[in-house]
Amino acid sequence: MLEKSAKFALGDVVKHRVHPFRGVVFDIDPTFDNTDEWWESIPEDIRPVKDQPFYHLLAENEASYYVAYVSEQNLLKDDSGEPIDHPEVAEMFGALQDGKYEVGGQMH
Repeated sequence: MLEKSAKFALGDVVKHRVHPFRGVVFDIDPTFDNTDEWWESIPEDIRPVKDQPFYHLLAENEASYYVAYVSEQNLLKDDSGEPIDHPEVAEMFGALQDGKYEVGGQMH
């Protein structure tokens, strides 16, 4: 079986296609790997297909910081050049350069 290659990589800054949040990719599942409850909580008319990469994001919106799990079809590259303020970004990544965080930055 041929695996689809992921469009985004670890450290990439992305934004959601519909919802007003952005984040940095810290893990990638080649296909859906979450609970059925999570899957069924998404309204059927906007539920993404499972056979695509899903991304774990350190995400932020105007109100809070959180971890998001998002399908590739719902993500776009964030070209703002703005850093992600999520407090865990500094723990996981190095510097932000050209819209991408250095992976394997300073681990203390």
